[in-house]
Amino acid sequence: MLTNLEHLGLAVKDLESATALYTTLLGQEPYKREHVASEAVDTVFFQVGGSKIELLAGTSPDSAITKYLDKKPEGIHHVAFEVDDIRVEMVRLRAAGFTILNDEPKRGADNKLVCFIHPKSANGVLVELCQSI
Repeated sequence: MLTNLEHLGLAVKDLESATALYTTLLGQEPYKREHVASEAVDTVFFQVGGSKIELLAGTSPDSAITKYLDKKPEGIHHVAFEVDDIRVEMVRLRAAGFTILNDEPKRGADNKLVCFIHPKSANGVLVELCQSI
């Protein structure tokens, strides 16, 4: 079961200027910066009430974020939901007709196991499922 809006992922070209902008907008410093080598992405997290804002910047031309920004403007990249058991949710959602982009959950940023639902099966929205490790 999806238990919480975990975060909104925002694709940005310049992580430092986006971090400065969101620091001013939200009136607080980010609580975490992290490099996710497997995804070739640098991330910055802000806590906003019970949810988070994740800024994502690609670190190589092969990064999914870099490729995304080659085609689309900066902005909302994905919506992430917290789940209690990611594998159970993957089975449930596949059975309900959703296209899951991962065969198995993978380690993501912020100490989470993650998987993604293809936007074509979620009305054009890339959905991430997150389970705390």
